[in-house]
Amino acid sequence: MNLEKILAISGKPGLYVLKVQTRTGFVAESLADGKKITVNLKSNVSLLSEISVYTYEGEKPLTEIMAKIAAKESNGPAISHKEDNATLAAYFKEILADYDEERVYPSDIKKIINWYNMLEAKGLVVDETPAAAATDETPVVAEVDVDAEKPKKEKKVKE
Repeated sequence: MNLEKILAISGKPGLYVLKVQTRTGFVAESLADGKKITVNLKSNVSLLSEISVYTYEGEKPLTEIMAKIAAKESNGPAISHKEDNATLAAYFKEILADYDEERVYPSDIKKIINWYNMLEAKGLVVDETPAAAATDETPVVAEVDVDAEKPKKEKKVKE
């Protein structure tokens, strides 16, 4: 799953895809309804690829957590983000057993599950292992002996 151009904009509901950068900000397209909006540089914007979740050992990138949810749900939808806090916490504990319960709030869990379900609904939750395997193959380059292919010039002998 590639979260490189997926944005969360403070004060705006849902997720957005970065389309074009401008001098004064950028243009983003809503995943919910496809409408394009302009966002200036002063807005509080977060790239999903840069978000991490606190664990007892450090921080886990959101990309890894989304991949774990996708693996658990077989790339299908997760539970609703509108479930009660205890249900959401238990579900998140299955996904990320060592998350820091004091620093990760129920609202954070709701947001992560809601984001996952939005991405899944748009078909952006895909398993990247086949694509990665295809790009790991190194192209085979045939070695060519340049000198062997050139015909030698015949020398003319003057008599």
